[in-house]
Amino acid sequence: MIKTPYYLIDKQKLLVNMQKIARVRELSGAKALLALKCFATWSVFDLMQEYMDGTTSSSLYELKLGRQKFAGETHAYSVAWADDEIPEMLENCDKIIFNTISQLERFEAATAGAIRGLRVNPQVSSSDYLLADPARPFSRLGEWDPVKVEQVIDKISGFMFHNNCENANFALFDEMLGVIEERFGHLLHKVEWVSLGGGIHFTGEDYPLEQFCARLKAFSEQYGVQIYLEPGEAAITNSASLEVTVLDTLYNGKHLAVVDSSIEAHMLDLLIYRLNAKMAPCDGEHTYMVCGKSCLAGDIFGEYQFDRPLAIGDRLSFIDAAGYTMVKKNWFNGLKMPAIAVRQLDGSVEVVREFGFDDYLQSLS
Repeated sequence: MIKTPYYLIDKQKLLVNMQKIARVRELSGAKALLALKCFATWSVFDLMQEYMDGTTSSSLYELKLGRQKFAGETHAYSVAWADDEIPEMLENCDKIIFNTISQLERFEAATAGAIRGLRVNPQVSSSDYLLADPARPFSRLGEWDPVKVEQVIDKISGFMFHNNCENANFALFDEMLGVIEERFGHLLHKVEWVSLGGGIHFTGEDYPLEQFCARLKAFSEQYGVQIYLEPGEAAITNSASLEVTVLDTLYNGKHLAVVDSSIEAHMLDLLIYRLNAKMAPCDGEHTYMVCGKSCLAGDIFGEYQFDRPLAIGDRLSFIDAAGYTMVKKNWFNGLKMPAIAVRQLDGSVEVVREFGFDDYLQSLS
């Protein structure tokens, strides 16, 4: 039995998402790039690269990881490139997407001959959280003025619109794409490729995949562009769990259980967005607040129902734990880092990485 805590990535579950992505590529003609900001565990890239066209990045390190570990295209995006990053960025990318006209013009000479694009902010989004809203007031993410964009259209060959966020509503996607067409349609005719970013939950249950593909294909044909999608969460949804063990139980007005993991250290997105971790299906009359072992008072996974009282040594499984977990884990409190394990397609489980004190030591100085 593998010692907890550990993330368990299930390739059979991952394959379900990959097959949906393959269907979208086939029906729509769109290309799909894995968004490494969400998931960058390269031990399963061997499977993913069979169904996707490459990777997209948010930094130089992500870019280099994509180039080294994932077959296909590598798209280089950063909110702001530093001067000393440009040579290495050019060595590792197939397309560069600049966040602003200022950056595009600043590095115009240095990137001459490269395939360049520009991020455009259509000023509409699907985000329920201001923290994650790319179209929030005073947003730094992309250019919004079509007049200014048109003035540099000869310096680029593509656009990137990233305005979806956990959007499982096709009608809303369709509506927002219509806004993009209304505001920037005259410019779309002048480029060769368009990335629609990530945040589109098209691998979710009951998503109207055929309608989605038809809309993408019509868009592509109308403007004569190659569409790129940048699935992050959509690529890995429901494919992994965080396995933990109960270390202690107590009662303080509620029944509490402390486990050998932490949301601040191991599932940071939950803390940031005030969300509960999802637990493998459980039901019963015994309610427990499951808590992490860090010293943060609010280190709480959530409240769950069990069919019997929890006991020290019980194992619990938090599901849908692939996205924004391993890429955000940290050494807060010096807590033991979860290992990473993979359930292969044949059902065998392999621990692909363990972390120890030396890793903690090397993360500091």
